[in-house]
Amino acid sequence: MHVAEPDRGGDEVAEHLVWHSTSVEGRRANFGVAGEGLPVLFLHGWALGHRAYKRALKRLVLQGCRVYAPAMPGFGGSADLPRAGFGLGSYARWVAGFLDAVGVDEPVFAVGHSFGGAVAVQLAHDHPDRVGHLALVSSVGGATWVNAGSKVRSMAERPLWDWWLHFPGDLFPIRGALGMVQAMLEDALPNLLCNPLALWRAGQLARQADLTSELLDLKVRRTPVVALWGDKDTVIPRASFEALCAAIGSTGEVVPGSHSWLLADPDAFAEVMRDSLSAARAARGEEADPRGQRADGAP
Repeated sequence: MHVAEPDRGGDEVAEHLVWHSTSVEGRRANFGVAGEGLPVLFLHGWALGHRAYKRALKRLVLQGCRVYAPAMPGFGGSADLPRAGFGLGSYARWVAGFLDAVGVDEPVFAVGHSFGGAVAVQLAHDHPDRVGHLALVSSVGGATWVNAGSKVRSMAERPLWDWWLHFPGDLFPIRGALGMVQAMLEDALPNLLCNPLALWRAGQLARQADLTSELLDLKVRRTPVVALWGDKDTVIPRASFEALCAAIGSTGEVVPGSHSWLLADPDAFAEVMRDSLSAARAARGEEADPRGQRADGAP
């Protein structure tokens, strides 16, 4: 494995992600990594990258996790996937290759936000030896857009204009959250300017993704899955979240916030993840929280 030197200096605090690059399938892959302990793989949402989530991921590091946050193909400077065979399966194969490249040789706790949730589901389904636990955060993959009485419409029927109507306001919902907005734009603007085609292709995958069959298979395999959703999220409507929960056989957990709630309130994200991480750590033979720290108030 070849990993480039981090692009930050030696004064890096241990809990902050350090940025590296490696090679996956012969192409450049950028990623952040930090911490020690339970291996956690974080897969970012559409239009973003590995940097926008640094505050939320720091909280997981403080709970005793070693966090790997790759910029998926076409985002954050990672090379795009080939057009031949393009789909969620090729993203999942790339992520499995990334884990090989960085030397992770045990099942990870995979966390996916939005589009990253769909990739995480596909990874767990196609490469079951790679994923021990799965957390889906406002995830793509539920098949239903509208479910009102006898009126049921699939997510694939949702027109593009409806996505774009809700996406900007749901992504940047909080006045005064300047730090959150700056962190997101640090990823989103370069992605838009440097590789708009990758955004379009991934967006089309997200819009049409129906992972009901894959989720049902994970249920049969008894893969531990937790589903989280913000009660003001209009990018992923409640009907889609409920369809996802029905497939995994769980009620999921509804938290205050919009589609980007984990970026707006990283402490809430850390708290809601605590029990699931403790269960994964116990299955790994570790103590519940080896560092004994809470993330509250961390910058």
